[in-house]
Amino acid sequence: MTPLLNPHASPASGDHPIPLPTPSQPGEVIVAETREGRYAQAVLTGRHRLAADEPQSVGGDDSGPGPYEYLLAALGACTSITLRMYAARKGWPLERVVVHLFHQKIHAEDCATCETKEGKLDRIDRKLELVGPLDAAQRQQLLAIADKCPVHRTLSSMSLIVTELVATAGG
Repeated sequence: MTPLLNPHASPASGDHPIPLPTPSQPGEVIVAETREGRYAQAVLTGRHRLAADEPQSVGGDDSGPGPYEYLLAALGACTSITLRMYAARKGWPLERVVVHLFHQKIHAEDCATCETKEGKLDRIDRKLELVGPLDAAQRQQLLAIADKCPVHRTLSSMSLIVTELVATAGG
C-alpha cells in the first residue's frame, strides 16, 4: 500500500496518511478517496498518481480534474496518439496535433442522427488542430482516422461494465 499524505494533516488533528492499494496487475487503475476534501480522489495506474475531484460549483474542492474531464482527456490523448502514429507511418509532415474537447448533455430529440429520441444523451464535440504542411486530402484522411482511435470506438459502442463487491478488512 502507498500512503497518501494529507498536506493539511497535523499531529494535533490526529490525521494520518491514508494507505492506498497499489495496482497489482498491468492495466489496473485504482481510484480511492483521499479524505482530503469532500470528493477528492487519488487515481493510481502503474507508476502514475493523479488527482480527481469535483468543481466547487458542485461541492468539491477542484483539487484535480473531474471525471468527465478525465473522460475527455482519454479521448483527446488517444486521438492525438492515433493521428501521430498514422501520419508517421504514412510519412506525412504532421508537426503537431492539438485536440479540443467539450462535453454536454443534450436532449435526444435535438439529435437528428441519433437512434434514441427520448431523454438526454451525452454529446462530445472534438475539434482537431493539425499543424504542418498537409494537403487537403491528408487532412481529410486524418479527420476520418480520428474516429478510429480505440477510445472513440469504446465510447461510441455498447460497453459491458461489471461491478462487484470485494472483501475488505474493515467490513
